[in-house]
Amino acid sequence: MNRFVQLFRVGNCVMGVIGLVLAALIAEGAGIIDHLYPLAIASLVVVAFIIGGNTLNDYLDREVDKQAHPERPIPSGRIGAGTARNIAVAAFALSLCLAVLLWDLLSFAIVVVATALMLAYELRTKKLGLSGNLSIALLTGMLFLLGGAVVDNIAATIAIAVMAMLATLGREIVKDVQDMGSDFDRRTLPQRIGARSAGLAASAAFLVAVVLSFEPYLAGRFGLAYLAAVLFADAIFIYCSIVHFRNPREGQRWAKYAMLVALIAFLLGGLL
Repeated sequence: MNRFVQLFRVGNCVMGVIGLVLAALIAEGAGIIDHLYPLAIASLVVVAFIIGGNTLNDYLDREVDKQAHPERPIPSGRIGAGTARNIAVAAFALSLCLAVLLWDLLSFAIVVVATALMLAYELRTKKLGLSGNLSIALLTGMLFLLGGAVVDNIAATIAIAVMAMLATLGREIVKDVQDMGSDFDRRTLPQRIGARSAGLAASAAFLVAVVLSFEPYLAGRFGLAYLAAVLFADAIFIYCSIVHFRNPREGQRWAKYAMLVALIAFLLGGLL
């Protein structure tokens, strides 16, 4: 694999842009055609941001990765640590500069806050367990808020942003339960309160997401197509809230499926 493709996690960049575009579609439907310029700029913002985050992560974890992931570009010697550091700084700076071109204070504010959260996560909260989980959850939700902001309809994406945040929080906690034995350099929630109590917190996050999923339908913003699809997603979330106690890896996997189905439900709600 090309060293920069591997360092930047290009697949993550593509998924970030897809999430942004889907959020815009949920908010505006066919009206998205009137917002192609800000959406294109926002897509570049997301790509630069993700490149910055992934590169900074590999730079800061370069010593640990010599043992855990020796095939990565920095520990393998294919990219120098100084080069990676400079790329991370340049990528975050580019993301902020591009955000100015959106000519929208709310969109710019979302990017600024997201950048601060990412830097705090990589430099501090990643090792603090729950704080790190919350940071990742908030960053996930903010992607959908940005998609709504660039088409001037952020209100339509608040529900999916909150659901995505809660689902991501639950999944991150389940992941920490799974990794309890190997997280020697972090103080995770399962290490602080025990695997079962942390699992209950993860289940609570999944189930609150289920309850909130009815809000767009009850408020009259989305119709029966959304309701039918989101009920399917809710069933998977409920399954996740139970199965992860027995098998955290399976719980994580099904949480991904639930988030995908929920995204499809919101897309149907926005388009139909």
